Amino acid sequence: VQLQASGGGLVQAGGSLRLSCAASGRTFSRLSLGWFRQAPGKEREFVTAIGRSTSSTYYADSVKGRFSTVRDNDKKTVYLQMNSLKAEDTAVYYCAARETIMTYTPTTEHEYPYWGQGTLVTVSS
Repeated sequence: VQLQASGGGLVQAGGSLRLSCAASGRTFSRLSLGWFRQAPGKEREFVTAIGRSTSSTYYADSVKGRFSTVRDNDKKTVYLQMNSLKAEDTAVYYCAARETIMTYTPTTEHEYPYWGQGTLVTVSS
């Protein structure tokens, strides 16, 4: 699976950004997709994941109510909508993918074998 993340940039605190991650190389509908982020000097952390069923979404506590993820199987793309951004959301955001069964959605980094290149989000306070 090849993943291409885009949409990062500089935004003021309280603003919004939408990240995209386009996939190729596998049947997209068979993939679960995750978003992770790595802030400067910190380890990479889980942000959100969406399973093969669009109703299977999971969020880190730090982004619940502010971020949302959706997938478009026709466009083979997953989106991360980020609202009410905070300075602490500044990080490189990575999308990840794994082929899974319908009823399971990975939420940990080591479960995802395929990764995009990352896109930088900078939130100014």
